[in-house]
Amino acid sequence: MTTEIPSQKVRSTTRDLFFTLSVSVLYLAISYLLVGFKTDQLVLIGIFSTLYFLSINTRKFIIGFSIFIIYWIIYDYMKAFPNYNYSVVHIADLYHFEQNVFGITQGKLLLTPNEYWLLHTNTFLDVLTGFFYLMWIPVPLAFAAFLFFKNKPYFLYFSLTFVLVNLLGFVVYYLYPAAPPWYVQQHGFDFIAGTPGNTAGLVRFDHFFNGGLFQSIYSKGSNVFAAMPSLHSAYPLIVLYYGLKGKLGKINLFFATVMVGIWFAAVYTSHHYITDVLAGICTAIIGIFLFNWLKNRKPLVSFTKSMLKLIS
Repeated sequence: MTTEIPSQKVRSTTRDLFFTLSVSVLYLAISYLLVGFKTDQLVLIGIFSTLYFLSINTRKFIIGFSIFIIYWIIYDYMKAFPNYNYSVVHIADLYHFEQNVFGITQGKLLLTPNEYWLLHTNTFLDVLTGFFYLMWIPVPLAFAAFLFFKNKPYFLYFSLTFVLVNLLGFVVYYLYPAAPPWYVQQHGFDFIAGTPGNTAGLVRFDHFFNGGLFQSIYSKGSNVFAAMPSLHSAYPLIVLYYGLKGKLGKINLFFATVMVGIWFAAVYTSHHYITDVLAGICTAIIGIFLFNWLKNRKPLVSFTKSMLKLIS
């Protein structure tokens, strides 16, 4: 456990100002060249700069969370390099695999689980799965914030595992571009480059609350042909793993419930096949084992020690 010192105001130095200004300008320039200018970029710079200069503790906090910021920037920049430009997109073969392995017979039809639930939706599940799907980022980030204040070494281990699992998933995205179930439902088996993101079954959640929350989220997606593995399904497993390692007791029941809920929501809302979910689970497990193997290696030990000095 670590003990926090009282918050103190940070004295701005020329070096600090030059650092934040240089990083901000570099980020905006690269972003403009790759994905164009977006107001989100200014918001990110504003949050980083404010926390960096507000106090000693907020500076430590934003430096620690820079690990997640780097992940987000990499994810955003994937828009500039669509995976379908490098490998064949899997549409029909993935659909038929799901149908043959997990298919549900209804009358004379053999349906994928996504198609089955599309015919058996109800308002309760629409709302419930929507809430579960909203937790895929807030829960990991809230857990990371908790670890930051309670156990900084675990915070670093969790954050680095999170990023490593994402990087593994990104590699698979480029090796095996895959269309989500909703794509087949709307476009069939034909490949259409540049297809925009879609809320799929989550639109029912938006309609229930007469809003456009998921619409705004999925309009910013990097690539719809990145359904395999389901990283939505990987994140809660990482949270639960570190929750169990940290012996958090009953809170782990909440983490487990969220995990299973997100897995079901991914299929119910037609965002992922069961195959995608299982691939996401496997990616999380591989990432966890790989990080545990790497964390005692000299480069990572040195990096961890350096980060701990900056955020402690």
